[in-house]
Amino acid sequence: MQSILKDLSFSAVMAGLVAVLIGFASSVAIIFQAAKAAGADVHITVSWIMALGLGMGLTCFFLSLWYKTPVITAWSTPGAALLATSLGSISYADAIGVFIFAGVLTLLTGVSGVFEKLMRLVPVPIASAMLAGVLFEFGLGIFTSLKSDPYLVATMIATYLVIKLISPRYVVLAVLTVGIVYALARSHGALFTNIPVGLGQFVWVWPQWNLGALLGVGVPLFIVTMTSQNIPGVTVMRSSRYNTPVSPLISWTGLTSIVLAPLGGFAFNLAAITAAICSGDDCHKDPKRRYIAGLSAGIFYTAAGLAGTSVVALFSAFPQAMVAAVAGIALLGTIAMNLKSAMSDDMCREPALVTFLVTASGVSFFGVASAFWGIILGGIFLLAFKLFKR
Repeated sequence: MQSILKDLSFSAVMAGLVAVLIGFASSVAIIFQAAKAAGADVHITVSWIMALGLGMGLTCFFLSLWYKTPVITAWSTPGAALLATSLGSISYADAIGVFIFAGVLTLLTGVSGVFEKLMRLVPVPIASAMLAGVLFEFGLGIFTSLKSDPYLVATMIATYLVIKLISPRYVVLAVLTVGIVYALARSHGALFTNIPVGLGQFVWVWPQWNLGALLGVGVPLFIVTMTSQNIPGVTVMRSSRYNTPVSPLISWTGLTSIVLAPLGGFAFNLAAITAAICSGDDCHKDPKRRYIAGLSAGIFYTAAGLAGTSVVALFSAFPQAMVAAVAGIALLGTIAMNLKSAMSDDMCREPALVTFLVTASGVSFFGVASAFWGIILGGIFLLAFKLFKR
């Protein structure tokens, strides 16, 4: 406790809060769609939010505390999108079986160490280019949201510029504060009215085992989560120069998925977007003190999960343009750092560019996301350059 109090910083705590805000506000609608596709009623949907919040909160807090690095976990947003289009023909109990099966595959991948060995084969410039491609859309979101809500976003951009020059550590907090105050003033204080107050309630459903669903939905859920979430998540950690062992982290997310699946915790993984917010210089200049952001995110995620529908409604009240602008501004430094790393090596420059473009394009083949194909194609280009440019 003494070491935590010594390392505590306001900027790191706020980085954790911003990560939770963006994590919920940016994709909670997809969770609702996935729950609806699974046949969940209102009570079960609330249980999903609670289980997901609790799972992310506990893993963020305890893994960050154990490794003294900002370990940020998340629900699988691509996995939720997959479920929203794939669960219509099976029962809810079958869906629970699918979640547990995908969690078991994740646990086995972590325990075996296969994932960490594969990640070590990816050159740093290629990995950095892939991460920059993943985050690129969020950077663009600052300016696409400027078109939809010009006065709000322009005020936030101006705040970013001023505070970045005066006190960079508090730039994200300042931008978030200005955005909330502006939105409140514009709505004459009505932004947070009609927010339901109260805790949710867990709903436990025992799984059923449908072989067709396990293979047809469970395996794709596992693949999408590993390629779209865990690969970028590990890259964020490595780009921030954290050498935290990956296999135990993957194992714990898989185990958490297994335990919380009957309550609606369909898939947990390492975060990329929110992890980048908690591991950059804006969180804290000292990398050894950034784990406080992980502890903070864990506390806020747990609180958000227990509050259930109240917190979801609260996050949903924020203007989408504000959320997009905060996310993009919080990630500008990380995007710049990874682009620099990707283009620093002459031999890797063009392969890294290919990786960046493929990843940023968002193309998907066989249900596997662009981050995976960016690494594959960039690796092929790099191998060809090394073989034929000697």
